[in-house]
Amino acid sequence: MSVDVQALLVERLSGKRLPEFLRERIFEPLGMKDTAYFVPQQKLSRLVTYYTADASGGMKPEPTEPNVTQEPTLTPGGHGLFSTAADYVRFCQMLLNAGELNGVRILAPSSVRLMRANHLPDRLLTGQFHIGAIFMQPGQGFAYDGAVDFDPLEVGYTLGKDSFFWFGLAGTWFWIDPANDVVFVGMTQRLIFVPNVNAVNQASRSLTYQALVRP
Repeated sequence: MSVDVQALLVERLSGKRLPEFLRERIFEPLGMKDTAYFVPQQKLSRLVTYYTADASGGMKPEPTEPNVTQEPTLTPGGHGLFSTAADYVRFCQMLLNAGELNGVRILAPSSVRLMRANHLPDRLLTGQFHIGAIFMQPGQGFAYDGAVDFDPLEVGYTLGKDSFFWFGLAGTWFWIDPANDVVFVGMTQRLIFVPNVNAVNQASRSLTYQALVRP
């Protein structure tokens, strides 16, 4: 719920609705032309099928919401945007670049450093507490709006130090590795994703870091 509270703060401080603020301050400056809380009618043919689990453990397609082409009245900070892999890579690249992309600055470098720093005390990094599918443990904590591997060797991951990452509800995931200058975005479209996307995520990490010649 903290991300939804952030969205409310943005609206109160800016005097604008969240969709308008995001469009003016983030999406348009970064060239994210396919990201919004709705899909315009002319782009509807590009909307991918969304799947949920059926009774046998397989997948079944979910029908497209009838009002998907209209901006909703409720626009939470934690979910609801439609986007593309290309747009999301631009957003992640901006964070990797300490808040700037192609000469456009979105955030101060100091803000990005705060975003990717662990803010949890050691007493919570025991493996007993989790946020979504991510368990906080030695070497892995929580930054601002995402998890961070501040000591990947302690966690047993191949990521670089201070890599930060998160998952989406329908099986999307990303990570940003400033130590190795790597951005990765993965997208599937299946709800109840945790076991499946974790396996794919680990495989994508292994393949990516095996391919680094000069990490």
